[in-house]
Amino acid sequence: MKPLFLLLGLLAFNAGEAQAFEPFTAEDMVTMKRVASPTLSPDGKTVAYMLRTTDLEADKGTYDIYTVSTATGENTPKQITTDPASDTSPKWSADGNYLYFLSSRSGSNQLWRHSAKSGNIEQVSDLPVSIGTYHLSPKNDRIVFSASVYPDCETLVCSKEKMEAAAENKQEGKLYDKVFVRHWDHWLDGTQSRLFSAKLSDEPLSDATPLSHSLNGNVPSSPFGGDEEYTISPDGQKVIFTLRIADNKEPTSTNFDLYEVSITGGKVKNLTKENLAWDTQPVFSPDGKKLAWLAMDRPGFEADRRQLKIRDLKTGKTENITKDWDRSFYGFKFSKDGKQVFLYGNHIGKNVIWSLDLKTKQHTQLTDTGYVAAFDVGQDKIVYQYDDLKKPADLYVMGLDGSNKRQLTAVNQDVMSELEFGDYEQFSFKGWNDETVYGYIVKPVDFEEDKNYPLAFLIHGGPQGSFGDHFHYRWNPQTYAGQGFVAVMIDFHGSTGYGQDFTDSITGDWGGKPLEDLQKGMAYIDSNYDFVDTDNACALGASYGGYMINWIAGNWSDQFKCLVNHDGIFDNRMMYYSTEELWFVEWENGGTYFDKPENFEKYNPVHYVKNWKTPMLVVQGSKDYRVPETQSLATFTALQRQNIPSQLLIFENENHWVLKPNNSIQWHQVVNNWLHQWLNEE
Repeated sequence: MKPLFLLLGLLAFNAGEAQAFEPFTAEDMVTMKRVASPTLSPDGKTVAYMLRTTDLEADKGTYDIYTVSTATGENTPKQITTDPASDTSPKWSADGNYLYFLSSRSGSNQLWRHSAKSGNIEQVSDLPVSIGTYHLSPKNDRIVFSASVYPDCETLVCSKEKMEAAAENKQEGKLYDKVFVRHWDHWLDGTQSRLFSAKLSDEPLSDATPLSHSLNGNVPSSPFGGDEEYTISPDGQKVIFTLRIADNKEPTSTNFDLYEVSITGGKVKNLTKENLAWDTQPVFSPDGKKLAWLAMDRPGFEADRRQLKIRDLKTGKTENITKDWDRSFYGFKFSKDGKQVFLYGNHIGKNVIWSLDLKTKQHTQLTDTGYVAAFDVGQDKIVYQYDDLKKPADLYVMGLDGSNKRQLTAVNQDVMSELEFGDYEQFSFKGWNDETVYGYIVKPVDFEEDKNYPLAFLIHGGPQGSFGDHFHYRWNPQTYAGQGFVAVMIDFHGSTGYGQDFTDSITGDWGGKPLEDLQKGMAYIDSNYDFVDTDNACALGASYGGYMINWIAGNWSDQFKCLVNHDGIFDNRMMYYSTEELWFVEWENGGTYFDKPENFEKYNPVHYVKNWKTPMLVVQGSKDYRVPETQSLATFTALQRQNIPSQLLIFENENHWVLKPNNSIQWHQVVNNWLHQWLNEE
C-alpha cells in the first residue's frame, strides 16, 4: 500500500491536470467533514475518533465513530457506527476489548459499545434521562457519568417525570429569586448537571448512584464544560470533579474547586478550598500517587493564566510546575510512565503541543505550525488533531519527542483536490508602546502580484483570544480569499499566546491599546504589501470584535468603506445590566457599574454615535444572552436614524454563534454581498 502522503500528492497532481480548481466558499466550509475526539486504544495500535458529516437538507451535522490504524502504511479508516443518529464520545475499555460511545439512537442519549472482536454493537445503559458525558473506570467495572436532573429528586425516574410534566405544562412563566436566570442561550429551568456512578453488568444499567448531590452546582460546568472536568483514579476507587457552588455569587465568581468522592458515593471533600480562583481538569498520574490540574491565581478573571499544579497525594504537598513558564494551557496529559506531561495552548499565533520533563522542568515544543485542537498519548506516540489556514482538521501521529510526524486521515481529500486556497504568511510590527504585535495575511485565490486587492480586516473576539493559523468553521479568512479579497487578522494587545502581561493589557483599556495596534497594523500592511488597497477596506468583527467595529465607527471613521458588526456591544452600561456572566464585565471594568461608572463610560461606543458615517451591516442571534440582541437593535437604530446605509440580519434561533449549516451559509452570503457592494474590485 502506498503511504498516505504519496496518495494525496498523486491525487492533487492528477486533479490539477484534469480540472481547474474552484475558489473555497462558505458552502465548502459548512459541508466539509470534521474530525474530533481522537482516542488511542490501550495498545496504541488504533485511534478512534468522531467524524461529522453535514446534511444541508436536514440542516444539521451528524457524527459517526471511526477507527484508523496508527501503523505506517495501514491508514484506511474503518467506520464503526452507521446509525442515522449521532454517535459521539468514543472511549476504549481498559483492556481494549470494547469501544464505548454515546448515541441517541434509542430516543435519548445512552451508552453503547462496539466489540473489537465480533464487531457487534450493544446497548450499555437504558436510563430514564440522557447521559451528557462519561468516563470508564480503569478497572472495567463502572462508569461515571453526568446527567441533567432536578436537584430535589432522589431518583432519575423522578427527574424524568418532572421533565415530562414541565413539557406538558401550559403555564410558561418562570419565576426567579436570584440573578443568573439565563446562560449563553437558554433560560435556567431548575435542572443541574450532576455526577453519577453505575456498575457495569451484562444487562443495560437503568439506575445509578449520585456522586455530587450534596453540592449545589453543575458538573460539568455550563455551557461548555465536558468530561475533562472530572476523572477516576487508576485504582477505580475515587472520583475527582470540578464544581462552582451555585449560590448568589455564581454570576460573579470563577471559584471552581476540585472535589473528591468515592466512586460508590458518600462524603465529598474540597481539595482546593484555599484557592478562590479557577481550578479545573483534574488528572491522576498513571501510578495514582499524584493529582495534577490546571489552576488560575486571580479570582474573578476568566482569562488568567492556567498553570499546571501537581499534588503528592501522600504528603499533600502541591507544586506549581509551570509558574516560571509564561504560557496558559488548554489541557494536558501524562506520559504512560508518568515522567512527562504533554500540554497544549496558544503560542504566537498557533496552538501547539509541548512536552514537559517533570524532573528537570524543561519543556520542548513538539509542533511548530497550525492549530492542535485535541490529542491523546500512548506508550510511544501522540495522536493529534491538526489544521492550519489552508487545511481543515485531520489526525496525525508523532513520537513522544515530536519526531516522525505522519498524517493518518484525509477525510476531505476528494473536495480538497478540487479547491483553491489563498496563500498566507505571518507578519509582525511595532504596536502600542513599540511592543511586537503579530498578525496573518491571506492572499486571494488566483493571486497576481501586480494587482491591487480590496481588504477584509478581521477583528477577533474574546477579547482575550487569537486569530491564528487555524482553519475555523465560522470565521475563516479563506472564505474571503475565495471571494477575491485579501484577509488580514491582527492579534492586538489583549490576545492570548504572547504572555500573560500582553493578555492583561486590554483590561480597562478596550478602546485604547487594541485600536492603536489595529491602526499601526493597517499602516504596516500599507507599507509592506503593495497588492493590498488599504483605502478599499471593510472591517469585520464579532463579540469584542463587534464592539471594536462600533468603536471604530466613532473613532477611526475615515479608514473603512464598510463595517460588519456581529453581536457587538453598543452601550457598556446596558451590557453590564443585561449580560449573564457578571464576573467578566466586572473584571474588565474594575467593578460594578454603580460603583465604577467612569470605567464603563471611558470607552463606551454609545458616546460617539454622532461621529458615525460608515455603512454598517449588523448581525445578531436572538438567543445570544452574552451580548443581548438589544445591543444590535440599538446599533441599527443609531445607524438608521442618521441615514447611514445599514442592514440588520437577525437569526431568531441562533446564539452568540451562527451554528446551523444553512444559517451559516446565509451569514456568509449576506456578509460577502455587503463587501462586494461597498468595495471596488478590479
